[in-house]
Formats: sequence, structure tokens, C-alpha cells
Amino acid sequence: MKTYLVGGSVRDQLLGLPIKDRDWVVVGSTVKEMLDNKFQAVGKDFPVFLHPKTHEEYALARTERKTAPGYRGFVVHAEPDVTLEQDLARRDLTINAIAQDHDCNLVDPYNGQQDLQNKILRHVSPAFSEDPVRVLRIARFAARFGFTIADETKTLINDMVEAKELDHLVPERVWQELEKALATTKPSLFFMALRDTGALASVFPEVDRLFGVPQVAKWHPEVDTGIHVMLVIDQAARLSEDISVRFAALCHDLGKGTTPPNILPQHIGHEARSIGLTKKLCQRLRVPKDIESLALKVAEYHTHIHLLFEMKPSTILKVIEDLDSFRRPERFEQYLLAGEADFRGRPGYKNAPMPEIDFFKHCFSAAQQVNVQPLIDQGLQGQEIATALRKNRITAIDEIKQKADYSR
Repeated sequence: MKTYLVGGSVRDQLLGLPIKDRDWVVVGSTVKEMLDNKFQAVGKDFPVFLHPKTHEEYALARTERKTAPGYRGFVVHAEPDVTLEQDLARRDLTINAIAQDHDCNLVDPYNGQQDLQNKILRHVSPAFSEDPVRVLRIARFAARFGFTIADETKTLINDMVEAKELDHLVPERVWQELEKALATTKPSLFFMALRDTGALASVFPEVDRLFGVPQVAKWHPEVDTGIHVMLVIDQAARLSEDISVRFAALCHDLGKGTTPPNILPQHIGHEARSIGLTKKLCQRLRVPKDIESLALKVAEYHTHIHLLFEMKPSTILKVIEDLDSFRRPERFEQYLLAGEADFRGRPGYKNAPMPEIDFFKHCFSAAQQVNVQPLIDQGLQGQEIATALRKNRITAIDEIKQKADYSR
């Protein structure tokens, strides 16, 4: 029995990145031998075990053969005669098909080290096409590492798209990969990689539809809506580590992809269309409800933050209330971050002043500080209290608005 460190741990080590998890492959062993050595079997589909002391994953060297469309349609062969090279051959990318023995010697039959040096993402074999999730993974690696996809791999992915292999993606897996991609420092690279391979329209048609849709150049120097949204999600990543904020930034302008051609480059009513498309996207991918709820509110109110100085105090309060800000002040902060990302996601606006942020915060603070106790002391009850409280909050916001001297 021989064991080798494999996969992402070897790759990240070669890239000088911290290693989070270490995975091992075991050559020349059997399930019985692993169990006899006190390894704990995990999962039903693959021969994977936990080390009795370190609890790191050890998997028997195996080959896989696809039997049906989908993520788990594989026949697994894991016997002592399976070689290390055969096990590495089933892996997705050359950079993930490098093994290291206990003496730190590398086994690299598919030139993964060279691809690491050249910052290239390349599939190991045609078996790449047997698992559509790999298309999302390679796009995520493009975002994480800033690598480019090899031409032959782009061709293979395009063939998968043409064959409708991506139609078999499991929604939960799509969301998992999207969530990880949004956690990178430049999430736009994930979507651009998918678009470059022809896969974006299959997986995220709402996003793909944005490219080529014009906006008013006065407000959007980038003009193209797709480019704008890419800039916005990268700004959201710069401003916040919160996945909810980043996902809301992705969805805020989805409605612009369905703007009637006769009113372009204006996008009247795109907020309502963005709400509907965001809801459908979240339902399709089974997005966690808390993340979905913020995205829907940002889709509805993202233009309000840009028109803040023109809005009535009552409208400002309505936005604050609809965000459930008094009960969940962190939701108001998330909304502001998404709005700031929208503002800064345009050429020349990255470091431009945005006084609306401070003004909105002052309005919220003033409304928060309105005391309900005097209303109770007056003998008001039930709806009377709610009506009077709202009136006092509007007055407090109006006072802030009268005193404000905000200018760009």
C-alpha cells in the first residue's frame, strides 16, 4: 500500500498558497485492508475513508466510467491493480492531476506543473465532458487564480454546450459553484470564462442576456449592461466579503436584459423586471432565502439610492421600512454596500465621492432615535402608535434633509 498527496493541496502548495485540506490517494490497497487499519468509511458511492488519527481523506485509487447523464452516473473501479497514473487520469484539470509522495517527489504525468507556470487551465482527458459540473469548476478556477482556459478545453466545453450536457446540472451544485466564485476577489472572471466558452447562456441566461444591451452613456460610460454588471460584482467583492451583497450586485440589473428595444438605451421599469428575474433565478438554483430576500430588495430599490436627494422623506422611510432595517440594521448596511457597488461599477467612479451613503445613514439614524415611549404616555394604542411613530420618523428625516449640505 502506497499513499500520495493529491489534488488541490499539491496545486496550492506549488502556487505558494496556504493548504486548507489535504487529500490522499491510496494505491495497491482494498476496502478490507483500509477498514482493518481502522480507517473509517465515508459515503456510499466512492471508496473514501477518514484516517483514524488525522481524519484526513484517503481514497482508493480508482477509475470511473460514465453510465448516464448527471453528476453521479459513474461506475467506479477501485482495486489494487489501479495505478496512480490511472487515478490521476480521471481528474478534471492537469493542475489538479499532480501527486506527491512522502519524500516530496512529484508525480506529474499530464504536465500540470507546466500549466501552473503558464497559468493555463487544461483538461486531462476527454472524460472531462462526463461531468458538467467541471465546466463551472474550471470557470471558478479562472476567477480564483486569474488563469486562462486552454483553446482545446474551450472547444471541448463548447461541444458539451452544443450537446446540451449542461442541461443535466443539479441546481444545488450550480449554486455551490456560484457561491464559491462570488467569494473570489474578482468574480467577473467566472462569468467571463463561462461566456468565453459558450456556457453562460446555458447556465445563467439572465446574465448572458445583459451583454450587448446599451445604457445611457451619460450615466454609464461603459454603455454595455453586461460589462456594467461585471464591474459591479467586482466592486461588491472589493467592498464586502458578504456573499449576500455580492449576489445582490449580480442580480440588481437583470431586468435590463428584457427592456423593450424601442425604448433603449433607457430602461424604464427595469427594477420590476429585475425582481421577477431574480426570483426565478433564486427558485431555479434554490438560493438560500436570506440571500434571495436581499437580492430582491436591492433589485427593487437600487435606483433609489442614486435619487436620494430628490426623494421625499416619506419615500426614504419607506425604503428603510421595506428593508426591515429597524429590526435588522445589518440589512440596511448590506443594501448600502450593494448600492455603492452599483455606483462604483462604472469607469471613472471607483473613487468618486458618494455623499448619498452618509446622507442615507444619517436619515436612518434619525429615524431610529425616534422614541416611542412619549406616544405610549399620551395614551395612544395599537395602530395609533404606529401611525404617530411613522409621522415622527418622517419629520426626523425631513429635518436631516433640511440641514443637509451634500454635493458631489
